Amino acid sequence: MILACVTQAIAFCGFYVGGADAKLFNKASQVVIARNGDRTILTMANDFQGAVKDFAMIVPVPVAIKREQVHVGKRSTIDKLDAFSQPRLVEYFDPDPCAPVMSDRMEQSASMPRSAAPQQSKIKSKADLGVTVEDRFKVKEYEIVILSAKESNGLETWLRRSGYNIPKGASELLSPYIKQKLKFFVAKIDIEELNKTGSKILRPIQIAYSSPKFMLPIRLGMINSRGEQDLVIYMLSPKGQVELTNYRTVKVPTGNAIPEYVKSEFGSFYKATFQKVYEREQKKVAFLEYAWNVSNCDPCASEPPTSTELKDAGVFWEDNGESMPTNSSIRRRSMSSGNTFITRIHVRYTRDKFPEDLMFQETGNQENFQGRYVMNHPFKGDFTCDAGKKYQQTLRPRLEKEASNLANLTGWSIRDINSKIDFPNAPQKSDTNNQFWKNIWNDK
Repeated sequence: MILACVTQAIAFCGFYVGGADAKLFNKASQVVIARNGDRTILTMANDFQGAVKDFAMIVPVPVAIKREQVHVGKRSTIDKLDAFSQPRLVEYFDPDPCAPVMSDRMEQSASMPRSAAPQQSKIKSKADLGVTVEDRFKVKEYEIVILSAKESNGLETWLRRSGYNIPKGASELLSPYIKQKLKFFVAKIDIEELNKTGSKILRPIQIAYSSPKFMLPIRLGMINSRGEQDLVIYMLSPKGQVELTNYRTVKVPTGNAIPEYVKSEFGSFYKATFQKVYEREQKKVAFLEYAWNVSNCDPCASEPPTSTELKDAGVFWEDNGESMPTNSSIRRRSMSSGNTFITRIHVRYTRDKFPEDLMFQETGNQENFQGRYVMNHPFKGDFTCDAGKKYQQTLRPRLEKEASNLANLTGWSIRDINSKIDFPNAPQKSDTNNQFWKNIWNDK
């Protein structure tokens, strides 16, 4: 797909040719948070790898969740938001410097390019463990228990005795949530129900709730990991950008011109670029990769999400906020996509660098931002005019600057980069471009 802008009022006017989605990063978790006021819909994509019978999800939540507040979502919805907001490569083609100058109008034109489980009263577990079962219910293939606890060792013991396969030492990370009097949303899989779906991967689970606490717990995800973990968060709001309040957020590098050959290596390029800025920021900041209203894009890495896809992602504010969205109403509402702003935040975290959960706030900031990298194709042809000769003389400095940009962004060897670029004075390939570069060098 190639999309381009249609007016000069849009800033970039390039052609999208490649992107860096979350799949680039090993075992990257993905979360969608739709938030308006105190109301939140949280969608979690499960990246669990192993036997399904061993799956256990434990999510601290600020309030006790009821059956009608839980929904099984679509993986395709998260994939769409990922594709739409991913860092992107854009290409431009230099015009013929000897061609007649077109009017502004012509230049603008040329740019186009199952039923609910019965409610249960609180069920007391063994008193010595201090765990209370607030509710039990099923949502399709997920068997869910809502718990409260008095102490973390008791909660860990209860979970193990109840058949939840959790790593040893979980109590250390459970303890802060118990002190905050949070509830625990605990899920495991009914394998027979999962088999009925025909899905080979676990489907996203979606929770709707109302609370002034705007946060995302990440510490439990560190229980069975000793290394770095990647998390990509797609924040949806009717107001504007969503920001972290307890960690600094840095914009990824953007707008840099890079050599043509990176088109075939864009995934490796962005991974290296992200790693370098991650290390430069001492591995303790979050990164903004995209911020834009979902009704438009420039350039588009994919078609903007439809109204249906936004509803599936949890967007509910077009219904005038009359009630909290439930399992059925999430899918039922009709709305337009012009009042939703998406903020993509990428966090790479470890236990020592991110000791706190992520805390957010909505803002009215509607400034657009995207991680965007530019590839310029030189014009190839005969230059007989003065403007053409001047154009020829600018190419080598431009290619050198692009090589320098690439080295600075990625940390790659400038020698290796230069060996892949056909500089005017060092044609290395016996193809039709050689004479072109020889002509440039001789004219210089």
